[in-house]
Amino acid sequence: MKLPLLTTLLSLLSISGSVSLSYAAIPSATLSSPAATSLSQQGRDPAEFPGYVEQLKATARQQGFSDATIATAFAGIHFVDRAIKSDRSQLEHKVTLNDYLSRVLTLGKIEKGREKLNEYRASLDRVASQSGVSPEYIVALWAMESQFGTIQGKEDVISALATLAFEGRREAFFTKELMAALKIIQQQGMTADSLKGSWAGAMGQSQFMPSSFLNYGRDGDGDGKIDIWNNVDDVFASIASYLQKEGWKAGQGWGSEVTLPPGFDNRLNGLKTAQAKTLAQWQQLGVVVKTPAQGNAPGRAWIVTPEDGDGRSFMVYDNFRTLMHWNRSYYFAISIGMMADALAQ
Repeated sequence: MKLPLLTTLLSLLSISGSVSLSYAAIPSATLSSPAATSLSQQGRDPAEFPGYVEQLKATARQQGFSDATIATAFAGIHFVDRAIKSDRSQLEHKVTLNDYLSRVLTLGKIEKGREKLNEYRASLDRVASQSGVSPEYIVALWAMESQFGTIQGKEDVISALATLAFEGRREAFFTKELMAALKIIQQQGMTADSLKGSWAGAMGQSQFMPSSFLNYGRDGDGDGKIDIWNNVDDVFASIASYLQKEGWKAGQGWGSEVTLPPGFDNRLNGLKTAQAKTLAQWQQLGVVVKTPAQGNAPGRAWIVTPEDGDGRSFMVYDNFRTLMHWNRSYYFAISIGMMADALAQ
């Protein structure tokens, strides 16, 4: 999903079947479990939440939202304790790439993806022709983010965002997302009850944060609305819109697994623009491609070796870097690429 640090922290939680906003950079990193602290210990007592909501309303007025929009948005506002607990939860164990892939890239998910690809072929092909994004990548992201729309989260997004802003550690970010949610309500004529999502505010079948909805959401069927909760045409168009806007290269794949030569200079690993080389240049350095990449030959490529990646390395292309905008995790981007490849077979 392109977003700040919040776009990537809980990517691994989705492997257990729960929908979460993926916002930690690399799933394989060891994250420590901080000592439990209460809001009151941090200087914010949940009893102060109603007063904080009034501050949010004042901010909304300052930003030009109408009283009607504010009344609609905050009609059912409530403190979401689960959002605080989930936000503070930390992964306690390292997860290797092989373990991650075995959990998220199951044969059952791939088979389901192929079924969905065939079921919605006409809609997907139409979106692909307009955006240049292959149907397999749209379906792969749809699968990973919400299990093909079956797990979207049932939390009240306005309440969750207000609670997380109140908690204070990322107040500016969550306040900005809350204001984006208000804009959705105002522009789309929606109610707060209609904005359902994860505890962190990620919404619908594409799990877009409100700002992503505003930036990338698309009306896929021409009915004048953008419904990423119930309308698959809008879901597909919005996913493709995100990738297209973030630099997707039509007809190009994501990359392939490679074998590195003994003594390979690890300083060459990475996705910085200056680290790019042509396929021929990598081959001259002794890099061997294990399986041919799908799609057109790329003009440039990078080598990535994920931390705790079971020693596996990959040659990746511009589209991989675009997937990293969606979720800044090597593991996630690799899983999307591999699933897309499997769906294309």
